[in-house]
Amino acid sequence: MTAAKVGNEAHAGTLVTIVEDDPAIAEGLALNLRLQGHRTETVDDGETALKRIVETDPVLVLLDITLPAQSGLWVLERLRERDNHVPVIVLSARQDEFDKVAALRLGADDYVTKPFALAELLARVAGLLRRSRLSRMAAAAPPSPPVPTPPSAPAAAADNDAGHQAEGALPSLRFGDVEIEPAKRTVTRRGTPVALTHREFELLAFLCASGGRVMSRDELVRKVWGLAYAGQGRTVDNFVAQLRSKLESDPDRPKHLLTVRGSGYRFVP
Repeated sequence: MTAAKVGNEAHAGTLVTIVEDDPAIAEGLALNLRLQGHRTETVDDGETALKRIVETDPVLVLLDITLPAQSGLWVLERLRERDNHVPVIVLSARQDEFDKVAALRLGADDYVTKPFALAELLARVAGLLRRSRLSRMAAAAPPSPPVPTPPSAPAAAADNDAGHQAEGALPSLRFGDVEIEPAKRTVTRRGTPVALTHREFELLAFLCASGGRVMSRDELVRKVWGLAYAGQGRTVDNFVAQLRSKLESDPDRPKHLLTVRGSGYRFVP
């Protein structure tokens, strides 16, 4: 095993950790990420990767599955057990659907099969970092002060409330035994916190904000994953299945995250 290699370019807070035991792939990714303004660290085994990710707190991890010592799935599982929700893109030469589903269920934000197009991978990295940054900003922002309601117009205020919910950030929302606090990006079920990945939360929030409208897979891919994800409808199915397993009383007979056959998905409070 070799020591972790760290690129010195760019600014603090932009570290991307590349966990890859193929030196050519690791160095190629590191070079291209540094050209885009990131610092990089490359690690070539699972045990060292877990230690370094916890110590350095990167903004993103590119994680190969097949590694010496411990696999990438082992690293991912250990991170999520520690309640570490750093965005993770899994890289794998395996095209087996089982591996992809396993990675997504363990909390991966994306799964890319080798060989991959570099431009597409960099677009996915940029999109995931952008959404992660916006989410952190929203969570850190102080709550807006309440706007006084004129005493003479209670009915109008009630009518306007639904419009504001659709246009801006959702207020706290309950369905079944689940409560969502979008401003804090927290989800609880029966009072117990539910750990969602960044992408799981984004998908859940978008479905909740849809007002009961049926959302096609392509629309969800565009809105939640970005244009670079066009044609990845199967990914939506996997993420909905993950949300059901965490939030529905009976995931096989969901009451809130519903499949509309031939059309997509619909949220019912």
